[in-house]
Amino acid sequence: MLNLILGGARSGKSRLAEQLAERSGLPVTYIATSEPLDGEMNARVQLHRERRPATWGLIEEPLALADVLRTNAHDDRCLLVDCLTLWLTNLLMLDNPERLARERAALLDCVAELPGEIILVSNESGLGVVPLGELTRRYVDEAGWLHQAIAERCQRVVLTVAGLPLTLKGNAP
Repeated sequence: MLNLILGGARSGKSRLAEQLAERSGLPVTYIATSEPLDGEMNARVQLHRERRPATWGLIEEPLALADVLRTNAHDDRCLLVDCLTLWLTNLLMLDNPERLARERAALLDCVAELPGEIILVSNESGLGVVPLGELTRRYVDEAGWLHQAIAERCQRVVLTVAGLPLTLKGNAP
């Protein structure tokens, strides 16, 4: 089953995704897209590491997400990707529109066909004010288009607010 868990910062989306992965009863591989380039991000990564069971596998991949998903998805495995918007940011920061288009297309082409349990986490950043800067507006636009395309392919889409899941598509978790 393909799941998309959306939410704002500190909404409980990662915690919900981790609970769903644990409840799957399958071996879990956590795919981290962040690049902890500063102390604050290192602290966030450490919190996630401490919260995850030691039995879970870990793959750190900031750019080639579709390749990692294709290689690691199996009927008897759960993959948890945290998160799509960090992956998108990494690609935007390369300032290479061709690479962004290629990676996005590769993800959208493969995601609906992946075997096993797939849980995608992403930040819903389009609910606030319109950002002032060009790069920030592009990020919000790209994230919104990505979320729409991924949600269309998913069997379940959940929005988390204040730690509470609101099921937008499919069965409640």
